[in-house]
Amino acid sequence: MKRLLRISFDLSLLSFIPIISWFLLGIIVDKNLINIFTLTYPLQFIYYIIKSIFSTGANISKEKDKNENAVMSGLVLGTIVSIIIFTIILLNVDNYISFMNMDISTYKNFTIYSILQLFICLEFAMMQDKLYYEEKNKLANKHSLVFNLLNFILLIGTSLITKNQVIIIATTLIPLALYTFYIYIKNSNNFKFNINVLKCIKYDSVELFNNIAFFLIFLFGLSNALEYGEMYATALTFIALITDTQWDTFDAIKEAATIDISKRKFNYIEHRNNAYKLLGILFGTSLIMFVLLYGFYDLDFKITMLYFSFEIVNFLIYPIYRIKTCYLQLEYSAFKTTSNKIIASILRMFMSLLKTPFCTGIGQVCSSVYQFITVSIMFGHNFKIDTTGYVVKKKSILNNDTMTV
Repeated sequence: MKRLLRISFDLSLLSFIPIISWFLLGIIVDKNLINIFTLTYPLQFIYYIIKSIFSTGANISKEKDKNENAVMSGLVLGTIVSIIIFTIILLNVDNYISFMNMDISTYKNFTIYSILQLFICLEFAMMQDKLYYEEKNKLANKHSLVFNLLNFILLIGTSLITKNQVIIIATTLIPLALYTFYIYIKNSNNFKFNINVLKCIKYDSVELFNNIAFFLIFLFGLSNALEYGEMYATALTFIALITDTQWDTFDAIKEAATIDISKRKFNYIEHRNNAYKLLGILFGTSLIMFVLLYGFYDLDFKITMLYFSFEIVNFLIYPIYRIKTCYLQLEYSAFKTTSNKIIASILRMFMSLLKTPFCTGIGQVCSSVYQFITVSIMFGHNFKIDTTGYVVKKKSILNNDTMTV
């Protein structure tokens, strides 16, 4: 449990600061500004798509293909691709806001801020990946803490001094860009341009597909949901903000399970129990944020609780299917497990197109329930949990084979 809490703390720290920044910005400057989080949420997956290919894939290529030029080549090529894509989005920012069914005059300035921040964060994250793969963890963690604190202090500090949105944006983004550029130059190496993009795509293909799927899910799903007006938009954003850090932190369940499965000392019952203890802590933090922050916004209680109920259902079943998915991926069939995940993503995508303001929540619940059922069937058909909590192959039981743990 201590390791799970340590991993979850590391994951939550980086997502909590941006989340609380949006809350405070909405309270200090304009309560409508929290909706920027939902408005630009689909664009986060463009960030992940580029990072998957030109950072994660490039770093893996360096290790697997012994291509010492892959990482810096990926950084340079990824930066060029990022500049092109984010410039196109900025030039069409009015069209994007209109597509998302939001008011241009209210949200344009901070939508531009959010897009530019995503670009800077992407450049920063790609360099962080390089440092982590070089096992410079302390240096990477130091840069990460400074970057996030700098972002928070500048954004909130400036908004307390002035309500001029242009000044707030410029004062925050310029130092962040300069700090990122400093890290970029400081940690760059001499290299010859040499990268196999197709291999980079292959090495992180599962995450790449998921991010493409999520981009489409949230682009069309949130556009659909936001069509129903500010009342639904604010409720949807409020619930997203008080649960987003928790969902990021839930990745600790996967990380802890993967480590023990890889080391062949995985105990299902222990991991399941620890996961639900973590769930209790995270759900408690969501409830606390709900109570403390609810009064700052004009929220319809029934609508807000409906959005929250979708999250509660997903919270309750997530630990079981996530742990089993992890085990099946490593010990049964990566192909079948990935295929099942793809089907779940497609189901979620189609459900998110329903003409209702709750389409994204319905899509998420349907995907979660589908995964809970199918993963449990696959797991139960091939494995059994013995009395001590360890996982045993059913065929091994019949053959009196040794236990697989």
